Amino acid sequence: MSADYPTWQTQADETWKLSFPVDRATADRIAAGLPEIEALDPAPVLVVSEPDPVQPDAWQLDAYFEGAPEAEALALVQTLSSTGSATPERLPDSDWVTLSQGFLAPIRAGRFFVHTAAHADAVPADAVAFRIEASRAFGTGHHETTAGCLEALDTLANEGARFDRIADVGTGTGLLAFAARALWPDAAVIASDIDPVSIEVVRENMGVNGIAEGSVALAVADGMDAPALAAAAPFDLILANILAGPLIALAPEFARAAQPGAIAVLAGLLESQAHDVLYAYREQGFAPRAHLQRGDWAILVLVQGS
Repeated sequence: MSADYPTWQTQADETWKLSFPVDRATADRIAAGLPEIEALDPAPVLVVSEPDPVQPDAWQLDAYFEGAPEAEALALVQTLSSTGSATPERLPDSDWVTLSQGFLAPIRAGRFFVHTAAHADAVPADAVAFRIEASRAFGTGHHETTAGCLEALDTLANEGARFDRIADVGTGTGLLAFAARALWPDAAVIASDIDPVSIEVVRENMGVNGIAEGSVALAVADGMDAPALAAAAPFDLILANILAGPLIALAPEFARAAQPGAIAVLAGLLESQAHDVLYAYREQGFAPRAHLQRGDWAILVLVQGS
């Protein structure tokens, strides 16, 4: 262990918390997932607080550790700080996961209500609810991009759209695939991710939310490169909440996998990146249908016209 940090005796029933400010760019990186931190065993739960409206770059990170954090894990998390090192504190005995989830307020996006176990008793009677815990995969519904995609799906359903073959590419927790299945229960839905851990998380979330095994097909895939995706194509709805660069790179693959008239819901891009993403998809025959904005984030709803 490094001499820069104290050594604690780890106990499994202890919860430790490390808090410090982060800037907006770091908060976005955390929301998109940090593989080097997710690889820790056990991995800490990272909870990023929304900024004060009058201080848009002032975010806070709370990191929760199961047991006293090892020096290496502590040092890795502290590299995210914008102000230098911070000192962890031991919290009173408690269920560390439930404690950390309690800070994630439920999200209402159209008819959807996304919550953690800590807020299971707050589900509105008229909502389509999903329990999604912050975990090893991105897409809890608490980031603007995921909530914006849920709103886009809700709007498509309200407009009478119908889909038969749906792909959620870069699925993360599986939330968007679950939402699409709830709206169009007769459709064939497949969820894919480049990270095998995400697919494990999707399976866990299916069980938690009472979604029958096999009702959402799962695939580990780099983009559209998987036999299961090829067999399920062509799609009339493609969901991709990833990042602007991969979205641009995937435009030709999405075009080949989309049937004429297909809808693509694209997210994970900043509003400042929307023009470049839209240009890439126009080149592949897609036309804009809707453009949503949540904070600095854009959600593009496109239609394949070729």
